[in-house]
Amino acid sequence: MAPLRVEPAVNKALQAGQPVVALESALITHGFPPPSNLEIARQIEAAVRDEGALPATVAVLDGEPRIGLTDEQIHRLASPQEPPRKISLRDLPGALAQGASGGTTVAATMHLAHLAGIGVFATGGIGGVHRGHPEDVSADLTALESIPITVVCSGAKAILDLPRTREALETRGVPVIGYGTDAFPAFYSRRSGLKVDTVVHKAEEAALIAQGRTALGLSAALLFCVPVPEEHQLPAQEMEATIVRALAEAEAADVRGKRLTPFLLARVVDLTEGRAQRANEALLINNARVAARIAQAAARA
Repeated sequence: MAPLRVEPAVNKALQAGQPVVALESALITHGFPPPSNLEIARQIEAAVRDEGALPATVAVLDGEPRIGLTDEQIHRLASPQEPPRKISLRDLPGALAQGASGGTTVAATMHLAHLAGIGVFATGGIGGVHRGHPEDVSADLTALESIPITVVCSGAKAILDLPRTREALETRGVPVIGYGTDAFPAFYSRRSGLKVDTVVHKAEEAALIAQGRTALGLSAALLFCVPVPEEHQLPAQEMEATIVRALAEAEAADVRGKRLTPFLLARVVDLTEGRAQRANEALLINNARVAARIAQAAARA
């Protein structure tokens, strides 16, 4: 079984106590179509570097868990010779044993990043409870309950049941913290009508909360929620109608399981004539910047 492989520059930064931000790779393999997937992956990494931290994109390549990818490896994920796997926590053992390659989800990225000693992770939106199927719960919630890492996101994906997802986070003891907002974001929209547990306005405040979590020995992640930049947000009412239509199409086509989320996200992009993709790109880059600032503050603390 392949050991964890940490890119030398990432390993050097971790050993020196320098700021590192983990990034997921499922957005490259399953979140965006080519060539947008390669472009956004590069832009996210650049945003982390611009804020003085080191990006560490996480993936599985040829059965090896990788912490930090070269540009060539990112290009390989974005333009694969054969369809890459979407690798969540349950898929990791099989992917390693079978020498597979694929993009890691939020849950798998959190696990591998924590194993490598990375304390901050940036993503777009977490998984949660699916609409109309409360029994269908993302492994992201289990990871958030049990992996003590700082996660920066724009709430949960809007295609989900946000009230049930918010309640599930509370039940699992995951602190939901608004970064400059008192509202739980709705991914494409800045407000969902749901509240966060507490609000911070600076990276230094976020780092102090992370210190307190560690001192108390708590095992849950910290979920810092950053709204999509205002100039890129989509009206909540419009997005709700769009998502309802996409869900109906998925039901009619019997799309379920791992295929459901990529299908819904792609349809939402089509139905909004690309505006949803631009919002997704904007929030990913913004979240990467915020995560880098938190990582910087944590390194200084």
